[in-house]
Amino acid sequence: MALRQGLTRALGGVAIVALVAGTAACNKGSSDSGTSAGGKNCGYSIGYLGALTGPSANLGVNIEQGAELAIEQYNKKNGKDCITIKKFDSQGSADVAPGLARQLVADKKIIGVVGLPFSSESQAANPILNDAKIPNITPSATNTTLSEKGWTYFHRAVANDSAQGPAAGNYMKSVMKVQKAFVVDDQSAYGVGLADQVKAVLGSAVVGSDKVGGEGKQTDFSATVTKVVASGATALFYGGYYQNAGLFRKQLTAAGWTGALVAGDGVNDKGYIQAAGKEAAEGTILTCPCAPASKAKGSFVTDYKARWNVDAGTYSDVAYDAANIYLEGISKGNTTTEKLNEYLKTVNYTGIANTYKFTDKGELDPTKLIVWAFKVSGGEVVPDQEAPKA
Repeated sequence: MALRQGLTRALGGVAIVALVAGTAACNKGSSDSGTSAGGKNCGYSIGYLGALTGPSANLGVNIEQGAELAIEQYNKKNGKDCITIKKFDSQGSADVAPGLARQLVADKKIIGVVGLPFSSESQAANPILNDAKIPNITPSATNTTLSEKGWTYFHRAVANDSAQGPAAGNYMKSVMKVQKAFVVDDQSAYGVGLADQVKAVLGSAVVGSDKVGGEGKQTDFSATVTKVVASGATALFYGGYYQNAGLFRKQLTAAGWTGALVAGDGVNDKGYIQAAGKEAAEGTILTCPCAPASKAKGSFVTDYKARWNVDAGTYSDVAYDAANIYLEGISKGNTTTEKLNEYLKTVNYTGIANTYKFTDKGELDPTKLIVWAFKVSGGEVVPDQEAPKA
């Protein structure tokens, strides 16, 4: 249902902006405060750049809906359409995202971006946002190298894979007591980075590994399934996204493999259960560098359900916080991209999911990192426990 809602709103709301020569290189934001939208510090936009359709759309829709809810609530206090959200549907694709980033930076009303959700598209599009001096806060892209590119307008509101990967590996090692593990990745920047971290923790317990096609590029996993079954592994870690992971789990079960599948936040979505089937998905362990959205503070859980008629999903609460960080900055007069970026350097914002303070590389302060393990039980993804750090 969330995917269908996202598609409907994406078709109606994706900003298609003509790219004017010379505007993409430097976007300083608008210096004029709107008067028709409620008064001081109104008339600006926050962009959402990420998947609303495509094989991994559910996670993107979770994020967009969280950000949009924050903006709607802000406007109830500050005037209708004081701040608008403009949506750019990347389909989660590293091939599509750069072109949309160029459209986004041509719109001088956009002074901050929530996104991009996925690491591969972040690697492809973030240089464009950075060159245009537009701050962005990703609620979910976790590849460790993203903060090593020298991007001064990049911020990450969650732990990266250097925290999530070891936490997943330590859960397998100390909670599941895994003696033989197989590791598979989908060759994406996200999947490879996470799988490598897990391998490092498990060490000699890894009895085999393989690579598969990601982003819906592969549907027949029989060759890898055969390797997993032959390895004698009792657990498998999958680095990738929920649609492929679900199909893979379904085929593993059909082949008679009864081990446990463990995966990261890219699989932490009900779409995984739908793709795998309820019985095959049962018992799957899913990590996330986030706390359960169901445990978010205040009235967020009920507000989200009332607005979207679905429960808040993975990263909905983090995106809500990311949007509110921007909104707080704008309310204080930081209404150019440079001023808003300077504001992010000093922010210490207590949100409904976490407290946010960024390092000079845009990473979340190490004291604020969270990694949780979730379990598929009875056809639902439910919180299990905070994942062990060692």
